[in-house]
Amino acid sequence: MPLKRVILEMGTGNDLHGGDYTKAAIRAVNDALHHSSLGITRAIGADIESMQVEVTIGVQEPGKVDTDAVKATLPHGQVVVKAVKGGVDVPDENSGDFAIIANAAIVVKLELP
Repeated sequence: MPLKRVILEMGTGNDLHGGDYTKAAIRAVNDALHHSSLGITRAIGADIESMQVEVTIGVQEPGKVDTDAVKATLPHGQVVVKAVKGGVDVPDENSGDFAIIANAAIVVKLELP
């Protein structure tokens, strides 16, 4: 059976000091997860461990995201995480520090009849 997208959830996370792209990415994923429920899996009798979970993280410096650490925060499914150019870095000219804003999109796909 073909996989069908059944959930698209989005979240935003930040790291206000320290420039940690992974921390901001994990916060964005947690934000998205707290907006969703996998009730559909129970309704159709799907195995939540077999669902395909695709996570896209948008940050200004994608190479600085530890995608394995982000993946470890997802509780179910076959998870793939990729980081792409996106999000926002907000510089503080007075201190030289900057805030990171990361965006997360989580797509869940299931086999449906």
